[in-house]
Amino acid sequence: MADADSQRCVSALLNGITQRLYYGNTEITEEFLKHELYAEMTQDEFRALHDKMRSLLKSIASADMDQAQLEAFLTAQTRKQGGSGVTPEQAAALARFWKAHRTRVRESLLAQSCWEPGLKGLKWRVDLHTSASRGQVSNSPVALVELELGRPGESSEFVSLEFDEQKVNLVLKKMAELQESIDSVVHHS
Repeated sequence: MADADSQRCVSALLNGITQRLYYGNTEITEEFLKHELYAEMTQDEFRALHDKMRSLLKSIASADMDQAQLEAFLTAQTRKQGGSGVTPEQAAALARFWKAHRTRVRESLLAQSCWEPGLKGLKWRVDLHTSASRGQVSNSPVALVELELGRPGESSEFVSLEFDEQKVNLVLKKMAELQESIDSVVHHS
């Protein structure tokens, strides 16, 4: 029963660390976790456990470990001597926790690593200009493109572009060059 309680406390600690570190929940503090989960521990003992679990979680998350990598990593951690490793119960709690939270943590890390706005949407249509600015008749097609730029969870900025046939052909040529560059990198990797 003590092992089950120990694993539950470690799982709750990992959840609290993840809430603060990856999901931005500032209400979960180190003091709150100590008080709720490990009230019997001294501050120094809890800080050592908290820092160890935080460090392990950061290592696992930054490497985006799959199950095989995680198992090898945790096996190595349990074999460490002198208190710097983890107990089998802690390793089991870490493995279960990572299996359940890997996708969400990865999404959070990706969202945090985007410094510039990204393309959230694109709309386009083709229109015919029926008159030029000086009143001349011109039945030339134009492509109207609207780009939606922004970060996930934030309001978007819209950019409208207008291309004549020449500019569309130029954009298509540049896109083909970009695709060739990507293909050359992918096929050489």
